[in-house]
Parts: sequence; structure tokens; C-alpha cells
Amino acid sequence: MAAKVQQLESVVIRSLRRFKERYFPDKLVQDDLMPTEDSQQQQQTGLLDFLPVDLQFLIMTFLSPADICRLGATSCYWRAMVRDPLLWRYFLLRDMPYWSSIDNVTMPRLEMLDAPLSSDDESPDDMEEGGDKRMELKFDYMSEYLKACPSSRQQWLPSRPAYEVVTSFLQSLVPSSEPRYAMFGPGMEQLDVSLVTRLMHAPDVLPVSGTPHRQINGIGSGISYMFNNQHKFNILTLYSTNRAERERARQQQVSISNKLFTIERTDESGCPVYSPAPQVQQVCQAVDGFIYVANAEPGKGDGESEEAQIRAVLNCAGGSTPKPLLVLSCVSREQPQAISQQNDEADEGGRRCRTPCVHMAQRLGLPKITNRWMVQDTVAESLSGLLDGISWLLKCSGVKLYGS
Repeated sequence: MAAKVQQLESVVIRSLRRFKERYFPDKLVQDDLMPTEDSQQQQQTGLLDFLPVDLQFLIMTFLSPADICRLGATSCYWRAMVRDPLLWRYFLLRDMPYWSSIDNVTMPRLEMLDAPLSSDDESPDDMEEGGDKRMELKFDYMSEYLKACPSSRQQWLPSRPAYEVVTSFLQSLVPSSEPRYAMFGPGMEQLDVSLVTRLMHAPDVLPVSGTPHRQINGIGSGISYMFNNQHKFNILTLYSTNRAERERARQQQVSISNKLFTIERTDESGCPVYSPAPQVQQVCQAVDGFIYVANAEPGKGDGESEEAQIRAVLNCAGGSTPKPLLVLSCVSREQPQAISQQNDEADEGGRRCRTPCVHMAQRLGLPKITNRWMVQDTVAESLSGLLDGISWLLKCSGVKLYGS
């Protein structure tokens, strides 16, 4: 990943340099960075315009998306400069591994990053100075970045219509039933730190409000939690097998037979097609949504099987409205230093050792499903990121959260 970013960086600088040479005649680009007072055209430009392209690019790499857009509003030159598609392709490739969440609305189209780098029609040269006319490009990297980046996505996404706000307010006045969610996935069983155990012993994060006495189709009642000391919700855990087999498989690092699903057949591409067990099908129809705990530690996960099992659960859920899916992209604990440099998921400083949430969404085939979904980075030991995911899930269930 780092090699791709460095390669793209040089391409971006060449593209920006070509544009600057076209925008400023050679006689205006002098060795000293101060514009002379003799030229009226130079007086209309700023000192930043005369910096070498390498420094201009370096400055932009330190700016936030909002600051880059503000820079583009200062002059025609910078407006074209910051709209260079290759520049935003660079930002997209550089920043995606560090985004802590992504959902069905903000997910970028990753196939854009496979397009050839050298393309004459992806250059600021196509931004005409006088007519404010832009050649239609195949990919709009800038829009994709602003839509997906956590620091800018709220301003980029459209606000809710007024009637939805009124409806949401009226719904908040009516007591709603306790939402129920089915939680499953290999991250519940494979990690060194048990997410379920931490959930049950973290009153500062999610207090346990009780274990209901009712059962859901003979599997169990789940555990009720209190979100923000205001809203109750129930989580029903679905394990692949009994506790002894799970513990033995985790210690020996071997796979076990998943009793939640049976393989019906394989499709045309050779991928398995699963069918949930009868009791699981009944649970899927009774709950309001799903929580899938994925193992985000490097080298873990079976994309084809996981995608097929998620599809099987969502397909048997039933109901007129597709039920939301929250994916907790989970690691046992943060490891700031102990990271192998050969890990593609690790950055150059060794500060990250997990599958990025954007790549997790792609691995699980989430862009192909019609249900609302969200992938949230989570740490089992500290439960960091968990509340953000639960907040999104409750909103999908119609729960009105204060401040949202």
C-alpha cells in the first residue's frame, strides 16, 4: 500500500507541474519566490502561487478536506489545482486505511483505484481558466473522497427533509419496544479477548439492564443493555458451536464445523450457498437487525464463506423492509508498535495492524446487498468504536437519540 501511495505521489506532482507550467508562462516563474512589482499580472497572484509545485503539494497534504476546498476558492489557479482528480485519488488511497467507519451511503467505489495512472484526460489542464468548464471525467475522485471521509461526510450528505424531522419527533413521543439484534460471526470466537465477555462487564460503556425471561424460539433470551442511560436494546448471541469446541479451536488455530449453517450447493463461480439452521431462521425473522463480528486481524477471515453466510441470514430475515446490518470489524487489542513491516495493513510508522473498514466491506461483499449496512472499527479489549456502531443501529431501528 505504501508503495502505491509513493508511486501515485510522483504522478500527482508531475500532473500539477504540467498545469503550473501552462498556467504561468516561463517568464513569470522566477528563481526568487517573490513576485516583482513591475508585472501587473504578478501583483494579482499570491506568494503561495510561486512556490515550487513540490512544496505546494506538500502543503496540501497537511490540509483537511475542508481547508483544501477553501484554498480552491482563493483564485482560478488554485481552484483548478485542487480539483485535479489525481490529487484526490492520492488522498483516497492514502487516507482510506485510517477511516474508522464506512456505510452503504459513503462507501467509495474501489474500482476507481484500479484505473491506469497515466491519463491525459485526468489532469488540471482540462480545467479551462476563463470559462470555468471542466471536461467530463470517467471518475470523480474528489466527490468520492468527500462523501466517504469521516471529517467531511456530514457536510457532504444531504440533510433530511423537513417532513422526516417532524415524523422523527412524533415517533420519539411514542414509547417504542426494545429493539432486538442477533449477533454472530467469527470475531466472537477467534479473538484472544472475548467481545461478548467484555460487553457483559463494561458498565461504563454499556450497562447491562437485565436478562429477560422470555426466549426467542428456544435459543435464548439474550442480554439487554442500556445505551446512553436512556434506550434499552437486546443482543442475542449466536455461536457456531458449543463453548468447549470453540475454545479448543481457538487455542489450536483450527477451523470448526459451523452448526448455524448448512451448505446447500455451490453457485456458478464455485462459492458456497448456505442455508441457516431452522432455529436460526426463526431468530432472523424475530429480530430487528443483525450484528456481524468480523475478525479484522491481519490474515484472518474467509471472504467467500463469510459473504455467503451474511447473505443467507439477510435473505431469510423476511419483512417488508430490509433489516440493517452492523459489522464490528474487531481486533483483540490495539498494538501500536508490535507490527511486522511486511503487513500490508500496517502503515510505515507501525501504528496500525488491522484490516481497514473499507477493505472489510469489500471482503464481505457488502456493496452488493440492498440492506443498510455499516462497518465500524472496534477493539474488543477497550470496546472503542462500539458505541458509534450501536448508535447507528438504533437509529436504523427508529430509536430517536438525543443530539442526532
